[in-house]
Amino acid sequence: MEARVGHGASVVDDGARKLLKSHHHNHNHHQHQPSSAAALGTVPQLLAGGIAGAFSKTCTAPLARLTILFQVQGMHSDVATLGKTSIWHEASRIVNEEGFRAFWKGNLVTIAHRLPYTAVNFYAYERYKSMLKLIPGIESHQRSASADIFVHFVGGGLAGMTAASVTYPLDLVRTRLAAQRSTIYYRGISHALHTICRDEGFGGLYKGLGATLLGVGPSIAISFSVYEALRSYWHAQRPDDSTVVVSLACGSLSGIASSTATFPLDLVRRRKQLEGVAGQARVYQTSLLGTFKHIMRTEGLRGFYRGILPEYYKVVPGVGIVFMTYETLKKLLSQGPLNS
Repeated sequence: MEARVGHGASVVDDGARKLLKSHHHNHNHHQHQPSSAAALGTVPQLLAGGIAGAFSKTCTAPLARLTILFQVQGMHSDVATLGKTSIWHEASRIVNEEGFRAFWKGNLVTIAHRLPYTAVNFYAYERYKSMLKLIPGIESHQRSASADIFVHFVGGGLAGMTAASVTYPLDLVRTRLAAQRSTIYYRGISHALHTICRDEGFGGLYKGLGATLLGVGPSIAISFSVYEALRSYWHAQRPDDSTVVVSLACGSLSGIASSTATFPLDLVRRRKQLEGVAGQARVYQTSLLGTFKHIMRTEGLRGFYRGILPEYYKVVPGVGIVFMTYETLKKLLSQGPLNS
């Protein structure tokens, strides 16, 4: 279970991995045969999940960079001029000023982030799940739906928070690289890590972590609830429809719902990550709540949703790419030497 933390719009991962789990569950239920995912060893599962996520993020990187650029516009820009920008205008600016390759700024660190995040999340979720099942009240009701939901929510939330905390410096570096325009302050991952530690101290690598951790619970709850409700309704109305189609559609819609609800937290996180970059003066001198108040006062409610459109646009293809890539790799790796 992967929460929408740590790499910005990871709603895609959350929806995709839930629908994959549901797909395997439905396949087992109807076919009464062990799926190849169930037979897949831990290392191949991590590789398949990490590679699928990295490939999906590479394909949707232009939209991800546009999202970040829109999210941080209000920090140092005249609010009156912000309404004049559009996705097409910003995309044209990137091509004209930075070149077509600039759409993938920060994507290398996103890929570098993928495998450790997936590994920590996978390991932590299994450990938390085992610990939660030992709770006396849960232990006696392990087969009940309410116990499963509790373990899923709490275990998934704790695992997401753990993975986000461990790999957070990479997420911060990704944001700063993607937010660079014509002036280059960070030349790469190692240079960015060194420069941030030198200029801002070790704590500078964790700016915005509070907003990230705060968004884990709501993201999981909303995405899971919407996904399960839509899937149940769909199956009740059209029980013969393809499980893959149902999973992709419901996963995408649950991702959109979760993204809409938690986008303000994601925007605040991005802006916190850019505080003090390149020696610029701090914009938000207050706490997380104070930052929310500052944005509301200066930009209004609309300010919390700058960049939401490119975020929406990447959910559907992102979920589809993760799903199909994971399924393909699962079949290949299930026969490979890494499987155990």
